Amino acid sequence: MSGLRVVIADDQELVRTGFGMILDAQPDIEVVAEVGDGVEAVEAARAHRPDVLLLDIRMPRMDGIEAAGIVSAETPCRVLMLTTFDLDDYVFEALRAGASGFLLKDVRRDDLVHAVRVVAAGESLLAPSVTRKLIAEFTSRVQAVRPPAGELDVLTAREQETLRMIALGQSNAEIAATMVLSEHTVKSHVSNILTKLGLRDRVQAVIAAYEGGLVVPGHGHA
Repeated sequence: MSGLRVVIADDQELVRTGFGMILDAQPDIEVVAEVGDGVEAVEAARAHRPDVLLLDIRMPRMDGIEAAGIVSAETPCRVLMLTTFDLDDYVFEALRAGASGFLLKDVRRDDLVHAVRVVAAGESLLAPSVTRKLIAEFTSRVQAVRPPAGELDVLTAREQETLRMIALGQSNAEIAATMVLSEHTVKSHVSNILTKLGLRDRVQAVIAAYEGGLVVPGHGHA
């Protein structure tokens, strides 16, 4: 079975090299490119079609947020943002650009490997502090521009309720217990939600729930 293909983009050579050595040592992961800025990151994603792009937020020529937006729009590659601080000012913008998760640069070896595998599998990866930051952003942007209210009407009542609980931070197991469903059924609901709304992962689902008015910051539901 072919391994996961990874591109690492960071303007700090020690970070690139260190992460590269850790990931390349895994039997199921191959680092196909290491680059030093956002422009090169986009070029590498286009050329190598990696499964995961580790992307620093702050880089020369093109920052990670702009690069994430281009890569997410043009390829199926999952973007995992690298940051020095878990309360980075650009968390919200990066997630909107298509990032599937965040990783601190002082991450432990095992957590780095786990993060790459989780994101490659289509799951989102957010530290609790980043999740709090995301919700705080929504709370402060109650008047943010929202998509047409009818956009979520493509979802069934069950799917809308599932989406609401995803936005409230509940896991599949918790949703299953609340709705008295099997986890398999909940997974099917989640898959249908992502497909119908054209979303990449649960992070974007949270954003869609808030922006669509299904969940109101500070109230739990619309």
